[in-house]
Amino acid sequence: MAADSAEQFCVAEERSGHCAVVDGNFLYVWGGYVSIEENEVYLPNDELWIYEMDSGLWTMHLMEGELPTSMSGSCGASINGKLYIFGGFDDKGYSNRLYYVNLRTKNGSYRWKKMTNFKGQPPTPRDKLSCWVYKDRLIYFGGYGCRKHNELSDCFDVHDAFWEGQIFWGWHNDVHVFDTTTQTWSQPAIRGGDPPQPRAAHTCAVLGNKGYIFGGRVLQTRMNDLHCLNLDTWTWSGRINISGEKPKDRSWHTLTPIGDDRLFLFGGLSSDNVPLSDGWIHSITTNGWKQLTHLPKSRPRLWHTACLGKEGEVMVFGGSKDDLHFMDTGHCSDLLIFQTQPYSLLRLCLDCIGKNAALLKNQIPCLPSKLLQQVLKKITFWAAVSHRQERKAETERQSQLHTT
Repeated sequence: MAADSAEQFCVAEERSGHCAVVDGNFLYVWGGYVSIEENEVYLPNDELWIYEMDSGLWTMHLMEGELPTSMSGSCGASINGKLYIFGGFDDKGYSNRLYYVNLRTKNGSYRWKKMTNFKGQPPTPRDKLSCWVYKDRLIYFGGYGCRKHNELSDCFDVHDAFWEGQIFWGWHNDVHVFDTTTQTWSQPAIRGGDPPQPRAAHTCAVLGNKGYIFGGRVLQTRMNDLHCLNLDTWTWSGRINISGEKPKDRSWHTLTPIGDDRLFLFGGLSSDNVPLSDGWIHSITTNGWKQLTHLPKSRPRLWHTACLGKEGEVMVFGGSKDDLHFMDTGHCSDLLIFQTQPYSLLRLCLDCIGKNAALLKNQIPCLPSKLLQQVLKKITFWAAVSHRQERKAETERQSQLHTT
């Protein structure tokens, strides 16, 4: 029984620099890397991990088709049930390839397809970029990567160069659009405003027709500036002047839209190389940041992913709890769920029954069949939570015994 429970309650492997999206009732995770004996090991390119929100269970599915190479720092986004992966870094360098997979398969098989018959010119190879999804389009901004001498422009800050091959590495602040309907790459003409300076390891989020950017790194500088791009008129806001307190400089953080006018910022790496566990909510209406005071201080994350669940919860998966530049061993596999708005009465009732299933074991079978199915999933959810907490506590206890 214990072995069956361990298998049933397994979780996606620890990782950083991965991709994650939500579609329907599921969170999908692909790629990234871990550190094994001080070596960076990219996770298998043919594994898709799927988390069902109602039952709290993870499953791993093997993928087929035109597989992307195993990478970290790729940019993942979903449109109409398809997961798109662009860019990234692997053993051979930076990528500017675009792949997609249909997540809503009828036979349970997941097949990658590489975009080859596109029109237009894709961005130059890069990783640690971000993406806005708007009107069936993927709109990419920034990132760190390489360019040839004849590709240098004002949208690129040079970091290093290999003169013999005339290859330059650095940070970008260009905007590229991929229209998933026409399969066309384009670069919109920016019609006004001051663009953000080039950067990577920043974060993007869409509210309405505005694409927001916060923070990131260029050279040795991490930033805490907020900008937005009007995705209809292609005009930049310039640096948005914030009233009151605001988050500190950071990179490798996440920004998630919650509701119609709020953004949830979590974690990252500070300018003094400290992994962060703070959470902030930015209100577009008041143009101010508010720090959340109830978050645990012992759960820092950087180079994680954050996705919005179906009831306004932000689901943070993976990432590292250590500064990846100096101690690349703290990759995580736990899922942090931040409730950003009150749950529905039905959700609260289901949770209450799920937590107290042993006390209600005689009454639960009497529920209507549709409600019973939901309750059984919640019972599984809380059993999984309890199992993982017990396992984590046992692992920590064993670690302390080895230390002493």
